[in-house]
Formats: sequence, structure tokens, C-alpha cells
Amino acid sequence: MEFRQLGSSGFKVPALCLGTGTFGGKTEFFRAFGITEVEEATKMVDISLEAGLSMFDSADVYSNGAAEEVLGKAIKGRRDQVIISTKATFRSGPGENDVGSSRHHLIRACEGSLRRLGTDYIDLYQLHGFDALTPVEETLSVLDDIVRSGKVRYIGCSNFSGWHLMKSLAVSEKHGLSHYVAHQAYYSLIGRHYEWELMPLALDQKVGTVVWSPLGWGRLTGNLRRGQPLPEISRLHSQAIVDAGPPLADEYVMV
Repeated sequence: MEFRQLGSSGFKVPALCLGTGTFGGKTEFFRAFGITEVEEATKMVDISLEAGLSMFDSADVYSNGAAEEVLGKAIKGRRDQVIISTKATFRSGPGENDVGSSRHHLIRACEGSLRRLGTDYIDLYQLHGFDALTPVEETLSVLDDIVRSGKVRYIGCSNFSGWHLMKSLAVSEKHGLSHYVAHQAYYSLIGRHYEWELMPLALDQKVGTVVWSPLGWGRLTGNLRRGQPLPEISRLHSQAIVDAGPPLADEYVMV
């Protein structure tokens, strides 16, 4: 397995990462992804580690936390062999403060992820999206505190625009705070918007890219053919034409 340096950090990660959106399947949305439970997830981790793939990505909103729980049980007893990345920011409860990148929410979100994953540290902790209501200074300050506490090794972000990311990097530099070493972004052969602004920014600022949906929401798996019906089992039955997946040109939309 090829390993690459994660952005400007000294941390090396494998070129491939296994996403765990299929783990759990406890909500209608994520059930369309899959319903992988602990036994099957453990086999997937076994196969991945044998191939040199040691990085596993999750999020607190994947099946309302069930994905993190399944992953935690699947890696039990071999935490030192794996790299865990997970995410927070999106709504994780009914309360007014159960969403966003405020100090209040991120501290609770991080503690929840640690508990569900059954670990005392997270290798890469990422914001799932940009919170325009919380000052960037507040967000980066609490992330810096979490890093200094030892609960998180590195921080990253996801689904940021160019100015979201650049402003955050500038604030980190100005105040001497931990900075984003990775940006998890949508990028595939049929979704190349990342190349316009975020790619040159990442190259210039040395921010690593963790790609999500490189197979274009399943359209590049080889199982789909234009003009042919969808396979009997496919997330596209319920999520092809709603705002659930990445934007696609009309010529790629199959219904």
C-alpha cells in the first residue's frame, strides 16, 4: 500500500481509505447505503488490514452514531493498527445546540465519538461542513483545545468552499492555533469542481485531500449502464434525484 503525507503534517496515511457510511443502517437514509453489522464489518477490517489499508472514515451522523459504534467494535483489540477519522458539525440531536461548530457542540460531539468508537483518541477529526453562524475563531480555538488535550491528533474539514478553508487557515496562523491538514471533498471523474479552486488552494497551502464518493455516488462502479434499469439493490432507487448526493450533470443522472 502506498502511503502519503497528510498535508503539511508529518503524519502518513494510506492512499486508500475505507468509508463506513454503510455501517449500521439505522436510518432510512443510510439504510440505502447498507446495513453492515459488526460481524461483516470486522471481516471488512480484516481484509483491509491484510491489504495494507489501515484508515477508516466515519461521522457522528452516520446512522445516528451507529456507524461509529460498529467500527469501534470491529477494530476492538487492534486500535494501534488503524487510523480513525470521523466528523462532526451536522445535526446530531433535537436541541438548539446539537448542531454546528460551536465550542458547546464540538466538545460534546467529540466526547460522543470517542465513546462510540471505544477509543481515547481520534487520529483525524474533521468538521463535516462550514458553520457560518459560529465565529471561525471560536471553532478553531476549541479544536486547538481538543488537540492539546490529546483526544485528537490532527484536524481537518469537509465540504468547505475555497474562502471557508482559506479564512480558517489564516485565523489559525494569526492566533497560533492548530490548522487543518486535510480537506475531505467530493471529487470524481464525473464531479470535477474540486479542480477549479480547492485543488490549487490545497497545493499552495499544503492541505491534504481525503476524497469522498470517488465513484460518483455509485455511478462509476461498473454496475450501471446508460439506458438500462438500475440494479435491484441500489441507493439510487431512493436517492438518485433528491439532494442527497453530489450534484451531477443531467447526462449522468439515471432514473
